[in-house]
Amino acid sequence: MDSLKPQITPDDERQKNLEMLANYRPLDDDFMRELFRNNLELAQYVLRIIIDKPDLKLTKEETQYDLQHLFGERSICLDVFGVDSEGQQYDFEVQRQDKGATPHRARYHSSAMDVDNLKAKKQFHELPNTYVIFITENDFFGKGKAVYPIERMNLATGEPFNDGQHILYINGAYDDKDDTSDLAKLIHDFRCSKAEDMLLPPLADRTRYFKETPEGVEYMCKAMEDRITDERVRFAVRLLQRGKDTIEEISELTGLTTEQIKDIQAQLEPISA
Repeated sequence: MDSLKPQITPDDERQKNLEMLANYRPLDDDFMRELFRNNLELAQYVLRIIIDKPDLKLTKEETQYDLQHLFGERSICLDVFGVDSEGQQYDFEVQRQDKGATPHRARYHSSAMDVDNLKAKKQFHELPNTYVIFITENDFFGKGKAVYPIERMNLATGEPFNDGQHILYINGAYDDKDDTSDLAKLIHDFRCSKAEDMLLPPLADRTRYFKETPEGVEYMCKAMEDRITDERVRFAVRLLQRGKDTIEEISELTGLTTEQIKDIQAQLEPISA
């Protein structure tokens, strides 16, 4: 069956990746993660604009921060996670589809960060302030605002609840030509696929590195190849666990070779034994 499949050469794969890379924007989560990966300075720059706190000092930054150890099948992986000098924590997420930006999801992210912070014997008042930041491709709330801050209120008194949880929605569709704020510029740049069209130098320089320098392009192509392979392997694992498909059929469905499928199967057997 393998001989009947169209043969996709490494050159074909690379050309496809280069075309995808050319169209990537910071609003695309795969690209955004690489922009911020191991780049505390850029994460700090962006958070200062979003939180409107020019003196914010970020002390830790990590992409794809995994909370799986807490929540089993309902685990989450934070796109960009940061901690500042005051111990405040930040979860920065790109949500291109409205269904991924529901209030319940924002609530879950916020709660997950709380549970991760409340270690044994710690008191509730020791919980740090947390910020869950969703940047959405569409105007999720439809009111034309650049940012929608979500805070709990005491409805009886009309005063803030002050529980330390903060949720912000950044409207990726915001496009007010009269708004010259850094936040408006940042939102504009998140929609750009070309560094030359961006308004903020730090984001433009990082984008230019990954799209226009040989080392940056090579890095991105490798990251894209790894991601595609990981997705194919996860798909193959699900098919093997289902137990309804032959090795050849799984190879056809995933694009992996029969030898790769057999290797994956061999690794799964001790787990299921």
